Formats: sequence, structure tokens, C-alpha cells
Amino acid sequence: MKKGSTLLAALLALFSFSELQAQEAMPLSLQQSIDYALQNRASLKAVQNEEKIAKARTGEIRAMGLPQLNAAVEVGNNFIQQKTLLDPKDFGGAPKVLDPFVITPEQLASGQPITLAPTYSTPKPRPGEEGLQVITFVRPYTGSATVTGSQLLFDGSYLIGLKAAKTYTELSRKTTTQSEIDIAEQVSKAYYGVLVNRERIELLNQNLVRLDTLLSQTRIMFQNGVAEQLDVDRLRVSYNNLKVEQQKADRLMQLSENLLKFQMGLPQNQAIVLTDKLSEVEVGVTQSSTQNFNYSNRIEYSILETQRDLAVLDVRNINSGYLPKLYLNARYGYSGVGESFSDIMNVRAGANNTTDRNWFDFGYVGAQFQVPIFDGLRRHYQAQQAKLRLENTKYGFETLRQSIELELEQASTELTNSLDVLKSQQENLELAESIARVAKIKFQEGVGSNLEVITAETDLRQAQTNYYAAIYDALIAKVNLEKANGTLTTK
Repeated sequence: MKKGSTLLAALLALFSFSELQAQEAMPLSLQQSIDYALQNRASLKAVQNEEKIAKARTGEIRAMGLPQLNAAVEVGNNFIQQKTLLDPKDFGGAPKVLDPFVITPEQLASGQPITLAPTYSTPKPRPGEEGLQVITFVRPYTGSATVTGSQLLFDGSYLIGLKAAKTYTELSRKTTTQSEIDIAEQVSKAYYGVLVNRERIELLNQNLVRLDTLLSQTRIMFQNGVAEQLDVDRLRVSYNNLKVEQQKADRLMQLSENLLKFQMGLPQNQAIVLTDKLSEVEVGVTQSSTQNFNYSNRIEYSILETQRDLAVLDVRNINSGYLPKLYLNARYGYSGVGESFSDIMNVRAGANNTTDRNWFDFGYVGAQFQVPIFDGLRRHYQAQQAKLRLENTKYGFETLRQSIELELEQASTELTNSLDVLKSQQENLELAESIARVAKIKFQEGVGSNLEVITAETDLRQAQTNYYAAIYDALIAKVNLEKANGTLTTK
């Protein structure tokens, strides 16, 4: 019984420890959040797999230039043997036979040498043997065992294909980089959203404490006959409204944390705590000039450059189809015949077997030279299409440059405006805090009304809301400008 209790206690302790570990909050800085997303975001893993596929594709194309070896073994039953017609006359007609000869007794008795002069005659064909004859050259069972090999010696398309495969791998790598930048942007915006909401909740808690203190003081003043019941009720209404606002902010905080977890690829049940402080984030105006801007800093422009290189290689690949191709081919194997399955499976081969051999070897080595002559102008029209695609890619550079310039101007303007609004809202917040403090003092000293306090508190909360909204807009504008400049990195 004691052992059972000890075991149960140990299991409960282990379960409690595991549950405590599962509920332990994960500390995250902005960079740690980005790093985690780059390691665990499912969409990025899919893009990285596409990059691996492109590398494997390069190996596949390279393998086309290596020797190709194949082996095959076949045994079959010719249950209906193929037949053909043969005219014996094509081979000199029916064979002649030796005519019979007779040696007389007189020739024997003469004692003289006997000279025989052989004569031949063509026998008369038997019924059914005249004209064409049906014959077959196929035995009931045949088999073969063959090893074939080929080697590409020259193919212009193969050489261009190797270059195109490497370029496509580079395009896949740049696409992965673009996805990483997009993820860094999404995580940064979600992280800043949590920071702003956290600061706003802290300020709401302070407001709630301050208003609760004021409400308690007003109740005491009412009990002492200094304040009216209306003053208490007004503060209670304001306190209740602030309490509801706090609850809404808590739910919004949970949603913003869930959004951050989603952007990171983090399980939703994992608790997190942000280690960065909103006061540590630097937000400043970066002067961006489109005159000396290096468009290659933008990954979209670099991707378009690689796509242009692929289009050029496509044109070259089609034109290389006019070049000849050279292959080296070789074959070696055995072919066999038999009257039955057991007969053909009883392999009798070898150069020394001259009696009942049924398997015979063969070999071949040669070169194949292919020269394209006329394809109905198919390749000509393919080249036209490829050149037009290349031209469209070049047009894309002008469109992308204009888009980048507009994006730079827009992002820079948004950040400038956001900082101006932030500065104005910060001044408004300081004024609202000052007004709320003075109104509270006046009310406590009996020279101000409760309505002034409530109005000042309401204006203060509105100023706080506007201030943190301005901070969030400035942070988002900062991220947008970094991405427009091509300086938003994942490291």
C-alpha cells in the first residue's frame, strides 16, 4: 500500500512538472521571433523545398551527359510463329539428284578400269511442292539478354540546359530570400503590435488604479458632506467604462499575441513574453533618394534580373536546336532459341560448344550523328515566342523601377507624417496629463467640480489612445520604409 501511494505521488509530481513546463512562457526578442519564424514557418519550409527541388533538377540535367547503361532479359513463347512464303526457284530450284548407274558383268570380267560418268536429273516435284512454299524461321521459344550503353558526346541544348539549371537554382534561392524578407516584415509588424498593446494595457491599469483611488476619496468626501452623490455616480460610470475598456484591451492583446504566434509558426497554446521595450525601439526618418538608389538592393529587382537571364538562355537553347548531335552507342548480349521452355532455360553457350549450342552472343559499337534539316518551321516560331518573352521581361524592369520609386516616396512620406503625428500626440498627452492632474487637485481642494475631473480623465484616455495609435503607425511606417529601401534584413 505504501509503495502504491509513493508511485502515485511520483506520477502526480511528474505530471505537475510537465504541465508547469508546458505553461512556461517563452521569452522573445524581435530578432529571436524572426529567427524562430525562419526555422518553423510552414510556408517558408515549402519555399525552401522548392529551392532543394531546383538543386536536384540541376543534378538531373547533369546526369543526362553521363553514360547511360541498361540491362534487359527476355524469354518468350512464340505460340503463333510468324511465317513467310519462299519460292525454291529463287535459290536455283529443286536440287538435282544423282542418276542410278549399272556395272555389267562383262565390264567386271574384262579386267579393264571402269570409268563412271555421273549424270544428274531434276526429280519431278511431288504434289503440293510446286510454286511458293510456306516456311518459318522462328523457333517455338526465344530469349535474349542484352546490355546497352550510350554516351552523349555533343548536344548544344545540353550545355545551355546546364547553365539554365544553375540560373534556375539561383532564382529559387532568391525566391527563398524574398519569402524570408516577407516573413521578417510580418513578424516585425506583429511584434510591434504586441509591444504597443502591452504599453497601452499598463497605462490603462494605471488609469484604473488612479480612478479607483479618486472614487474612494470621493466616497469619503460624500460621507463627510463635502461631495454629492452625483459626483460619486459620475466617477463610478467613468470607472465602469474604463474597466470595460481594459477588458477589451486584454482581449485585443490576446489576439495580437496569437497573430504573432501565427506569423512565427508557434503553437497557439505556447505562452510568450516579449523582452524588447517599446522605449528602446528607434524610429527616425531615413532620407531616401531615388536618384542614386541601387535597385538591386530590392530582392524583387534581383529576381527580375535572374528571370531575364533565364529568358536569354531560353532563346539560346532554342537556337542551339539547329546544331547537330553526336551519340556513342554500344550493345552486347546473347540471343537463344529452344523447342520448349526447359530447352531454352538450359543455356548452352560458349565458343567451344559446336554441337548443341542454343545461345549465341552478339556485340555492337557505333556512333550516331543527328543533323536537323527541316522541322516545319516549328523551332523558328519557338524562337519568336522566346524573344518576345525576353522583351516583356525587359519591359518589366521599367515598370518595377517606377513601382520602387513610388514605394520609396510613399513609405518616406508615411513615416514623416507618422512622426509628425506622434510628436503632436505626445504633446497632447503631456497636456492631458497635466490637465487631469490639476483638475484632480482642484476637486480635492474643493475649488473644482467633479465634472471637470471626469472630462479631464476622458480626454486623457483619448490622448493616450491617440498616442499609442501614432506610435504603432510610426513603427509600421518604419518597417515599410526599411523594406522599400531593401534594408529590411532577417539577421
